[in-house]
Amino acid sequence: MYRTFYGLIRPPFEMTPDPGFLYLGETHREGLATLVYGVRSRKGFVMLTGEVGTGKTTLLHALLAQLDASTDSAYIFNPCLEPLDFFQMLFDDLGIEAKCTSKAEYLLALNHYLIDRLQSDRTVLLIIDEAQNLSREMLEEVRLLSNLETPNSKLIQILLVGQPELSEMLDRDDLRQLRQRIVLRYELKPFDADELEAYVEERLRLAGYTGKGIFKRSALRELFAVTGGVPRLVNVVCDGALLTGYGRNQPTLDAEIVREVAKDLHLNQASTAAQTGDRRRGSSPRRRSWLGLFR
Repeated sequence: MYRTFYGLIRPPFEMTPDPGFLYLGETHREGLATLVYGVRSRKGFVMLTGEVGTGKTTLLHALLAQLDASTDSAYIFNPCLEPLDFFQMLFDDLGIEAKCTSKAEYLLALNHYLIDRLQSDRTVLLIIDEAQNLSREMLEEVRLLSNLETPNSKLIQILLVGQPELSEMLDRDDLRQLRQRIVLRYELKPFDADELEAYVEERLRLAGYTGKGIFKRSALRELFAVTGGVPRLVNVVCDGALLTGYGRNQPTLDAEIVREVAKDLHLNQASTAAQTGDRRRGSSPRRRSWLGLFR
């Protein structure tokens, strides 16, 4: 509705992880570099965590776009599965056509597949999204997959992706064997104030905007205050602000419109500060852990 009014070719703040709108803040660049390094170096287990809406799925799409054709990947986005269902989804994603009826048969077929891929100098990557929802039984199954290896190389690279609860789960004593297998960790953080401003401007530019600026500086400050720099919330509030501005025939948007939209969405500074933590300008977003581990 508002595209013509603001001189846009397409909506700039859609919720889908469109690679055409990819913007990487410092924490996202470091996170992507960590994931790419982990996969290409065949480190085995890598873990990515972050609060809801910080861009984990977007980062996964960016990772898959950076990997070359020698990488075969499986993406499990619904981990609430029984073991046999999990293996069925894994085989379907990897194109393994073996007919299996038991876990032992699945593991034998997967091992043959992985050895064949290794001999062809191919990498196999398993991504498990929303991994904080994995049951204790499934976490153990995932750990056992890391036993598929040769004396010199891991046969499958496993990327666990989830909310901060995933880290809390792995701190449990009964999951220490899995925790010790994870050699790279990265915690994705929201944008700081400068990154948020650059993000908004870049999304508008990619959507075709050529003007001097739709959001006033006061609006951007308020946007950071009510969203805490969480990309998903930024998209929702910006989209609502553009729609409101269009309805009021306002070519530029001020803090009052952002505040009004945030109120309608039941956002406030206290709740977003509690969700994302204090990330004032100049604070470091780095959260990488490099762990040299031995079994």
